Formats: sequence, structure tokens, C-alpha cells
Amino acid sequence: MRTLTRKGAATRQRILEGAAAHIREHGVAEMTLDDVLARTATSKSQLFHYFPDGREELLLAVARFEADRVLEDQRPQLGDLTSWPAWQSWRDKVVDRYRRQGRLCPLNSVMSQLGSRTPGAQAVVTELMHRWQAEIATGVRHMQGAGEIDPGLDPDRAAAALLAGIQGGVLIQMSTGQTDHLEAALDMGIAHLRAAGKLASP
Repeated sequence: MRTLTRKGAATRQRILEGAAAHIREHGVAEMTLDDVLARTATSKSQLFHYFPDGREELLLAVARFEADRVLEDQRPQLGDLTSWPAWQSWRDKVVDRYRRQGRLCPLNSVMSQLGSRTPGAQAVVTELMHRWQAEIATGVRHMQGAGEIDPGLDPDRAAAALLAGIQGGVLIQMSTGQTDHLEAALDMGIAHLRAAGKLASP
């Protein structure tokens, strides 16, 4: 991406956030560039200046924006998994985040619209999962260092399993509107980590 002036970066961000807000409120299928122009008080020439390929490029930028938002909505708890109360706080933060989001997942909606035909589309979700898993694994390693989790447990696989449970719970929530499965996945995943620590204790 070319370097933008401060004003240019602000304009691009306004367009991006406006498109994301529209999708959150109305879904992605019927979103047009005219909708974004009206919402952000932006001219068509400005929009195409920052997103030359039009709607598809804008949707890909929204996907990146929403992927970043998934992690930002879990902060600061996600980056501070240093005690069992901290893990519980993170668990509550994740549940609250998806409960507030409801049955419409903006990232999933955009990715479904883009599909596999758009270069970089699948990479957005892949990068999100790698970053998310890495942060959880960092928390596992910290707890291993503190003697709270079995040092023989593979942090990356433990984080991957917990993340898979979260994603499964979110998928069910999107179908049912209920967070029960998400909560169960988090509770059982964290309980497994704690049990591993107790089994490792002398």
C-alpha cells in the first residue's frame, strides 16, 4: 500500500469504518458503493482513489478491519493470560464480545461474499487464526513457567484446541443465537489446562 498523508489516511479510514458499520447494520449482500458514499460523505473519486478496484477491494479491507477488531475486542485480557483469574476474565470478555455481536458475524459475512476468488481473502482469516492462537499459546507458556500448567503440554496444540472450540461455539451461536456452546468450549478448555497443571504437581 502506498504511503498516505495524514489527511489521506483519515479519509481512507473513514470510508473503511463507514463500510464496516453499514455491513454490521444491514449485511453485506445489498451493500453498494453508493451506500458507503452517502454514509461517509465521500465523493466517488475519493473512494476510487483509495480503493481503485472498487467494491471488492473495499470488502477485502473491511475483512482485515474486522479481523483486527476480533482481537482488539479481547484486549487487554488476551495479552495478559498470567493467572487463572486472568484467564477467567478473558473467557468472560470473549463471551461478552460474541453475545453483543449477535447472530450476524461481519467478518464471516464479508468472507462469504468475497469467497476464494479474491486474492488475499483466505489469508485474512488464516492470519487472524495464527495471531489469535499465538497469543493464547503465550498465555499457556506463561502458566507453564509459573508451574500452573504441565510443562509437557504443547502450548501451540493446546491453544489450537481451545481456539477450535471457540470457533465451533461461535458457529453454533450464529445458528441459534445462544452462547451456551461457546461458554462450554471455553470453560472445558480452561478446565483442561488447569487439570493438566494439577496432574503435573508433585
